[in-house]
Amino acid sequence: MDLDLRLVRYAVVLADELHFARAAARLLIAQQTLSSQISRLESRLGVTLFLRDRRHVELTREGELFVRRGRELLADASDLLGELRRSAPPLRLDVITEGLTSGVIARELRPRLADVTLEVVQGQGFAGTVSALVEGVVDLAFGRINGTGEPLPRSLRYQLVRLEPMGVVLPAGHELAHRARVPMAELAAYPLLLHTAQEAAEWLDWNQELAAAFGLRVGWRLRGHGRGAANAAVLAYRAPSFGPLEAPLPDGVVVRPVVDPVPLYPFSVIWRAGSKSIPLRHALTTIYDIATERGWPAPPREDWWLPVADRHGPLSASVPSGVPRTAAQDGGTRPRR
Repeated sequence: MDLDLRLVRYAVVLADELHFARAAARLLIAQQTLSSQISRLESRLGVTLFLRDRRHVELTREGELFVRRGRELLADASDLLGELRRSAPPLRLDVITEGLTSGVIARELRPRLADVTLEVVQGQGFAGTVSALVEGVVDLAFGRINGTGEPLPRSLRYQLVRLEPMGVVLPAGHELAHRARVPMAELAAYPLLLHTAQEAAEWLDWNQELAAAFGLRVGWRLRGHGRGAANAAVLAYRAPSFGPLEAPLPDGVVVRPVVDPVPLYPFSVIWRAGSKSIPLRHALTTIYDIATERGWPAPPREDWWLPVADRHGPLSASVPSGVPRTAAQDGGTRPRR
């Protein structure tokens, strides 16, 4: 007969407690379920493992033998799984840079995928990470799939993770810093600081599309890596710049929501088609769960804006079997150009 390790674990825990209610609580199952499963195990083995009545649970001689060897089986199984995990290659994630949605996802993934080794890198932009993803240097990447200067390679698949509202990052003493929410029209009076990494063509494109759509002036165009460098530039030039609302900020810098409309940045998770990696599939399912728990894929109820390329066509693409699929996000809302 095949021995079910789950039933072995039930017997070992019951032997530890010699009490069905306490054992069931440890196993996170109902007491009735534990009792029926122990009876099933005894029936399959053809021996009695436990003597029990309403007040007493006791191991038989056969039960003592089964539990002693059962502990060894469970320890061997645990060691085997540990060796397999240590020998498996890590799951490599590119989170672009610090302070972004992708970093939040990476932090959430670690406790939820405790059996998977995660290796996090920062490629500074999705446009610069595409080749690494195609070549298998990284397994998962995050970013905006449009605006990179090239079509998304046919070997890649993507799933929308978040329509993220972007705010305006300001020096603390700036006139607009005193506003709780900054209307888009008011930004036209102030030249913007556009800070992008060479590898982040999609972020540069998003900023330029937004400026063109609302007649905003770009006063400074700087190259640099990371939110830290972008925030330092805001302080140095005393100029507003677009950035995430939730990223950590240094002293002297504030971020305010932009409204009328809310500018949205579409973050997707991207991976290679045809991957057979079970950890990858688990990661994609978990990323979907994280996004939906937080309501990230849904646009706000108020007026919002996306670049034209991001509003036309479905914002969620095909996903591997077993991974949920989100609906297109451009219906039932009021987008503005």
